[in-house]
Amino acid sequence: RQATRELDVFQVMEVRSLIGLLMLAPLVHAAGGLRAMRTARPGLHLVRNTVHYGAQYAWLYALTLIPLAQLVALEFTMPIWTLLLAAAFLGESLNRWKAAAVALGVIGVVLIVRPAQAGVSPGQAVALAAAVGFAVSVIFVKLLTRTEDATRIMFWMLVVQSVLGAWPALATWRWPSPTVWGWLVVIAFCGTFSHYCMARAMRHAQATVIVPMDFLRVPLTALAGWAIYAEQIDLLMVAGTGLILAGNLLNLRRVPARR
Repeated sequence: RQATRELDVFQVMEVRSLIGLLMLAPLVHAAGGLRAMRTARPGLHLVRNTVHYGAQYAWLYALTLIPLAQLVALEFTMPIWTLLLAAAFLGESLNRWKAAAVALGVIGVVLIVRPAQAGVSPGQAVALAAAVGFAVSVIFVKLLTRTEDATRIMFWMLVVQSVLGAWPALATWRWPSPTVWGWLVVIAFCGTFSHYCMARAMRHAQATVIVPMDFLRVPLTALAGWAIYAEQIDLLMVAGTGLILAGNLLNLRRVPARR
């Protein structure tokens, strides 16, 4: 949000990808260099990263329209789509405990967002579209982890997205201020290595286990919005957060860890 107050969303995404490639370079080198980044599945990488790029743009654009906590809460309709897609295309089990964990999380999200009070705004609709895109991306990552390691997945994500965003970023380019450069570095670091950790997690656990754990970002983001932007936290926000945490605990308790 701080960066998009000064720069266009396309530019933020492009700089994030380029800085991310620099940050990933040590891992690429440790893995064997560019030769080790060769892939037998370029088409799947291209499709996955194009979908993910669109979802990222929608998310960042929605960030300029609606409160931070509301945006992240709406993003967490993603597990609903992920569960359905994982069951349909990956053959993952969808037992009652996983369904209950996601249901608690979704109810918590609804308590936080309360869409019935004023309908769905354009910003909320864009955020929901981003959630669907992220869910599709998660399924592609799970497919890729069958043959690709996390470093290669991240490398191709950053390369493809750098190419996709080059022209629109240059068309809207404004030189960032020193403060915004700092924010861009933070965005690149967090974005790059959160995806790296997610890709590694997908290699060792089912998507239906990992995605509900990500619900924790809702209360954490609500706290950040309150501390930084003075966004309101009320009793329904607290209740929703409690349900989200309960859903995560239920999911972790009922699914044995893989070795």
